[in-house]
Order: sequence, then C-alpha cells, then structure tokens
Amino acid sequence: MKAERLKSLGASVFTELDDLRRELEKSGKKLLNLSIGSPDGEPGEEIRRVLAEAALDGKNYGYTLSRGTAAFREECARWYYQRFGVSLDPETEVLPLMGSQDGLAHIFMALCNPGDKALIPDPGYPIYTAGLLLAGGEKIPMALREENGFLPVLEEIPPQDAAQAKFMFLNYPNNPTAAVAPLEFFQDVVSFAQKNNILVFHDAAYSELAFDGYRPVSFLEAKGAKDVGVEFHSLSKTYNLAGIRLGFVVGNKEVISALSELKSNIDYGTFGPALIAGAYALKGSQEVVEKNRQTYQERRDIWVQGCAEVGWDMPSPRGSMFIWAPVPTQQDSRSFAYELAREAGIILVPGVAFGEYGEGYVRIGLVQEQDKLKEGVARIQEFLRHKG
Repeated sequence: MKAERLKSLGASVFTELDDLRRELEKSGKKLLNLSIGSPDGEPGEEIRRVLAEAALDGKNYGYTLSRGTAAFREECARWYYQRFGVSLDPETEVLPLMGSQDGLAHIFMALCNPGDKALIPDPGYPIYTAGLLLAGGEKIPMALREENGFLPVLEEIPPQDAAQAKFMFLNYPNNPTAAVAPLEFFQDVVSFAQKNNILVFHDAAYSELAFDGYRPVSFLEAKGAKDVGVEFHSLSKTYNLAGIRLGFVVGNKEVISALSELKSNIDYGTFGPALIAGAYALKGSQEVVEKNRQTYQERRDIWVQGCAEVGWDMPSPRGSMFIWAPVPTQQDSRSFAYELAREAGIILVPGVAFGEYGEGYVRIGLVQEQDKLKEGVARIQEFLRHKG
C-alpha cells in the first residue's frame, strides 16, 4: 500500500521509542520522557490574550495564502534587524511557515530535482534527510565530530562531493549536539558555497535558547550569505508557541520565491490569529524569552552536575534545549537507551537515531520541570551505581 518513496525513510528510532514508551506505561512503569524536543512552558499571558482576541474575531477565519500577512512579514524583518543587524525586504525576503518544519520539509521539494545531492549533517535532525529523500535527492553525509566542536570541517569534504552537491544543511545551535557556531565559521561556509555553487539552508530554531550570556549569531550576518542561502526560524521554542505551528524563513529571494510558489500549490497559509499573535510576540516584551533561557540553564545545570556526581561527565551546552552526552557504559547508544528506559524509566534518544556519527552518544531533552529532572538524576545515579 505504501508509496515507494516512503521505503527510503526506513523505520524511525523515534517510532520504536514511542512503542517502548507505550509498552512500559501499560506495565505500570513510571516514566520520565526526555526524548522529544517539545517546549513544556506556556506562552506569555499577553501573547495568549492577543491570540484569544484574534480567534474571537470572525473576520480572521479566511484564507491567508502562503505569503501570510504584510504585518507579520514586517515584524519578522524588524525583529531580524534588531536582533542580528540584518536588513530584509519583507516583500521578497521573508516567508511565514506553518512551523519551521513546514519549510524544512518542503525546501527540497521546491528546489531539488531527482538525483540532486545535498550535504547533510551527521548526526543531524531527521527532517533534513527525509525532505531530501522524498524529493528524490541523494544524501552526502557531513560528519560532525566532537574534536571539531561538532562543526563540519569544510576542507575535509572531498572535492568530488563539493562539486556534485547542490545544497547544504546546517543547524546552530545544533540539534542534537547542542553545539554552537561562530560567525567566522558561517563566513567560511559562504565562501565554500560561492566556490562550489551550493545553496545553504540554515536551521536557527534555537537561536534564542542560549545560556551564560552567550548570544548565537545568524548565518545571514556573514557577508554574502543572502546570495547563497536562507535561514529558518521557529516561534515554537522562543515563545513556547509550538502548538500553533508558526515559523518563518528569510534570506535569498529566489529561494523564498520558489518555496512560496510550492506552498501556494499545497496549502492556504497559516491561521490568521496565529500570525497576529506571532507578530505581537516578536514586537512585544521579550520577558518570556529571558525566562526560557533561565529555566533551561537551570535544568542544564541540574542534569550535568547531578550526573557528574556518579562519573557521567558531559559537556555543559551553551545553547538549545538538549544535552548531547557520551554513553557512560560499555554499550552502544541504542542498548544503553533501551536499558535505561526499562530499568530506570528514563527515555532518552540514542545518538544513532540521528545518523552514523551519532553512535556513542544520547540526546537528553531538558523538557521537564526542575523537580522532575532532579528525580531523573536520582534514578540515573542509582542505575549507574548498580551497573558500576
């Protein structure tokens, strides 16, 4: 019954984890699920009020079309200039999305012909590969290694791969590794893309989740970046608006135009009240953003420090809502994650779910309240002492 294109995706480790979760729940196991990167906080009260008022206005129930509203695009451009110093034309260089994953999933469908090749980070967020394969493209893995700060070493990309690739995906702060990238790296990426005629897609969903005073930069801050690529943003993580599905993509106007043309054929745009609330969030008080940063930083410290007490040392990330930790036992990542779930009731994602080079690690989502994370740390400590 399935289309042939679905076979290329294979079985998802996330599906297996969900099956395991249901099995353990049925058995009565008390679980702490840290596998899904879904914000658990609430949007600011004012944002909710604006959304509610817009939803009560009967005039806001028509189609918005793929380009959304001028008001939302203008706020995206204004926010980008205020946050990164990057100037954008809201008419040609900004496009609303039904969540950034909408754009991440469809960008290849708009630009990729069957057989076209793309440089995809490994480990990397699965939608990059899925979107490519569904469009008939071919993946060239880019290894992200700890010794290189989980940045791809552009000089090590074989010349034949660089010559054949038409696209490159990047993501900083990174999911799953939580790595961050300096502006100098993005400037090197622009030069690499110009030399090899490559389009760059940068996923910046976690740009506002950063800690210890660190402020991530935008790919578009690099000189010439708009000539070679676009950047995706999400209001889900920044403002805890995951459920209303709202994001945007900015940058190269030809890429924006192609994606807009595709979307005009497959959807009728984002719900009007969501666009109104999103515009308000971007221009209003950023108190909820700072609260998020503080909350995730506290959660990070609880987990990292608690695990260190029993010898499980892991980096303390500067951004994202994840920790990327080496497997602390003599097991592969899948075996460790499944045993931890069955024995301690803690669900993490094995690194192999994100690609070959993810083996040896697990991803921890800081998506539970502090008290629950403390309980999880206590379970981890007991589990590792028992194994030790």
